[in-house]
Amino acid sequence: MSEAVVSNAPAPKPTPHVKDNAIIRFEGVTKRFDRVMAVDNVTLDIREGEFFALLGPSGCGKTTLLRMLAGFETPTEGRILIDGKDVADLPPNKRPVNMVFQSYAVFPHMKVADNVGYGLKMDRVPGEEIKTRVAEALELVKLGGYGDRMPDQLSGGQRQRVALARALVKRPRVLLLDEPLSALDAKLRDQMRSELTSLQEKVGITFIMVTHDQDEALAIATRCAVMNRGVLAQVATPADLYEFPNSRFVADFVGSVNLFEGVLERDEQNEAQVRCPEISSPVYLDHGVTGARGSTVWVALRPEKIEMHKRKNGETAPKMEDAPAGANVAAGIVRDIVYLGSETNYEIELESGRRIKTFRSNLTRYDQEDFTWDEPVWLAWHACSPAVLLS
Repeated sequence: MSEAVVSNAPAPKPTPHVKDNAIIRFEGVTKRFDRVMAVDNVTLDIREGEFFALLGPSGCGKTTLLRMLAGFETPTEGRILIDGKDVADLPPNKRPVNMVFQSYAVFPHMKVADNVGYGLKMDRVPGEEIKTRVAEALELVKLGGYGDRMPDQLSGGQRQRVALARALVKRPRVLLLDEPLSALDAKLRDQMRSELTSLQEKVGITFIMVTHDQDEALAIATRCAVMNRGVLAQVATPADLYEFPNSRFVADFVGSVNLFEGVLERDEQNEAQVRCPEISSPVYLDHGVTGARGSTVWVALRPEKIEMHKRKNGETAPKMEDAPAGANVAAGIVRDIVYLGSETNYEIELESGRRIKTFRSNLTRYDQEDFTWDEPVWLAWHACSPAVLLS
């Protein structure tokens, strides 16, 4: 796994319902399908009470890892432990986990209450207990009074809640969610993110979610594992993944980023400097890094951390108060503008010909009129803003 040059991320904020003990443990888990390596020697602990996200592009192995935990696939190598017990010999219905599938898999010919109580019926739970637990589960997902409805009388978000209630009614130790919001429209997806978070905090059990949607993972999860080609690229809190990525892959996958190749020119305890051919000025940092002087590194600069100023003929570059004169500034020309309501995205062509992105929040109704196409601008950023990566 790649290491970051900078590793001064702050300690994660404690979450009250998350406990220190690992409820799930993957030990050297590998899964091969013929010659295809789907999961490659993954070792990972997931703590009790976490809302954990497995994040990555299609084909990275995240769903295979989840299916092995659920019992639908068998590891080629390694062990999976739940509460310290190896579950290799346990079938899916005997594991203390339940899964909500991407398609919801709600039975169309059954009423909502029958859908929710189906698993309990298969387990031969007494009828009165089924009725009580189904009612409790429906109230939990805000569907009290919907028990007699058929699935085709429900919206997409309501069918999602039915699938959640059906999983929760069995009172699993761990709830597995496979792309749970992918079938919903954007506005309903935002609403369900909030509801999933509230639901997880209310029931207090461990949720493990698979998604390729970075915004979804950042908004919901207490910790995320980013996967790439079957291996763990980085495991961290959402904030640390975004602000302190440990590789170009993670920086590029999680959010939008401008990446520049450069050479580490200076590295002291409290400052460092990188020279990037595509940027006319040096990149100054207010902290040291751990790379060798003269080594190749990459500077990751998030678009929202770049300030944009108007540039007039003969005007000198602005000076950032936390960087030496001439550092952390670049001249450019506005080549594209995308208005998104809450913010405006700009594509800026630097003097080197490289095009980069910068975002500006629209704080007033007139912000979008500040800059126009083909306008000369200065770009500037603070010394704490860039992340420096080895690979």
